[in-house]
Amino acid sequence: MSLVADLNTLLGLDSVSYKVDLSKEELFHEAIANDRGRVTHGGPSDAQKAFPTSLGVNGPLVYYTDPDCTGRRTKDTFAVQWPEVEDEIWFKADLSPYKPDDYAGLLKRVVAHLNDKKAELYVKNVYMGSDPDFAVPYRFVGEYATHAMFVHNMFPKDLQGVSDVDARRWTMLNVPSFECVPERDGSRSEAAVIIDTRNRICLVAGRADYCGVNKKTIFTVGNYLLPKEGRLSMHCSANVGPKDDAAILFGLSGTGKTTLSADPNRRLIGDDETIWSGNGLCNLEDGCYAKLIDLDKQAEPVIAGALSKPGTIIENVPPLPGKTMAECHPDELDLSDRSIAENTRFSYPLAANPNVMPNGQGPHPQTIVLLTADAFGVLPPISMLEPEDVMYHFVSGFTSRVAGTEVGVTEPQPTFSACFGGPFMAQKPNVYAKLLAEKMQQNKARCVLLNTGWTGGPYGVGKRISIKLTRALLNAALEGKLDDVPTETHDVLKLRMPTECPGVPSEMLNPRQTWDDKDAYDRAAIKLRDMFRQNFESKGFAAFGIEARI
Repeated sequence: MSLVADLNTLLGLDSVSYKVDLSKEELFHEAIANDRGRVTHGGPSDAQKAFPTSLGVNGPLVYYTDPDCTGRRTKDTFAVQWPEVEDEIWFKADLSPYKPDDYAGLLKRVVAHLNDKKAELYVKNVYMGSDPDFAVPYRFVGEYATHAMFVHNMFPKDLQGVSDVDARRWTMLNVPSFECVPERDGSRSEAAVIIDTRNRICLVAGRADYCGVNKKTIFTVGNYLLPKEGRLSMHCSANVGPKDDAAILFGLSGTGKTTLSADPNRRLIGDDETIWSGNGLCNLEDGCYAKLIDLDKQAEPVIAGALSKPGTIIENVPPLPGKTMAECHPDELDLSDRSIAENTRFSYPLAANPNVMPNGQGPHPQTIVLLTADAFGVLPPISMLEPEDVMYHFVSGFTSRVAGTEVGVTEPQPTFSACFGGPFMAQKPNVYAKLLAEKMQQNKARCVLLNTGWTGGPYGVGKRISIKLTRALLNAALEGKLDDVPTETHDVLKLRMPTECPGVPSEMLNPRQTWDDKDAYDRAAIKLRDMFRQNFESKGFAAFGIEARI
């Protein structure tokens, strides 16, 4: 079936035209000429959204989202509550159920809106995953050339050997010009991102034009589909050492996931979305979507080097004062400027990294690392985890934020995100935890809990564990140097701590020994233990068959 006929049959699009699989250079010019929408609060809905720098087509495209969508609209993300999946999908605050009748009516109105305006839509055919054994065909159909260019950057293309492409394809329809009406459409606001598992459709209706929506929505789909096939989909980074020893690193924002996986002595598989299948590890993407705010160009030379390359996309970074973006060289941009958004971003091809694995694939991992940044100063710098411990800490997904500028916030705040990516986990958490434990046992993989946070006291009293010591701990784990060392068990948290590690002072390894006030440490440890317990109870993890370990 032709693309036109296929989209007519699937969606009812019969009065639109398509620009299919344009090159990135073509999409660059199309975005500047045609991408229109709102870019400021109270501003017009037909403002220019994409701009060149002084390098023109030989440099990046700079794109501005709607001011209400400078990140994922988690409260506006849904899955259709079809009867066959309502007990299977993990419905929660950031993946809410959408009534089937409301969805059918909304989809019909979105399609009519496009037909009535005789819309010109951009189409990009890609895959989620580079392993043809399970790669999911993904067709982007949308109003913005920038989004099509982003999808080209972020996903594998022209993959050979994938079976049943038409029968397994997922289609995203992305329509920023449509405005949802909650009373009519059943949405929460003027925008909705909806996953339809029955018809393999992702509908993005309204001002949800942050580029990341086009990858995180289909990643959520992968998190629903692939575990049903016994493949573990993970929100993690992964790399491979010189002895063909692979590792995966889970961690929430601020824990060091990207920094620690970028190791000159190890080849990168990917930094965000990875599959662990019977074939080993595989990146689901073909690009990187990095945070730009306060980027240290010396510490992150790959990102810095890619900023001025053609075919990349800079998101929500303003031009220099008194200049248009066309007068700015990308290397001159102020990456600490938060005037548009805190969550400024940069999309670039994985190939921009000088040290990557071919096709983003690698062997089964020997080491699993759960990263946390404990600002309470309680957790050990490194702990050795048994499979049951792994399941518990994996579904807990703990890290902490330091005290901010908000009035009354004077101490660190705990953050728990199940499986280190709760919003994207469409299956219930035990599905991923059990797969992780099974694959660890099958492949005799070790697991450590690596704390990149504070020692000697909480934030404001103690000091952050240095990157040098963190690297020494991580390298010792990766090289198996902690497998047989003596350990002691934490009295409160029941974590198994090594008593020695190459390159690390032994007094650092038990966090209680680093505090001057031992009674204060004991109180802090009990408080953190109770936070873990409260999270475990409130999330109902026991009902999922997860054993409480703290």
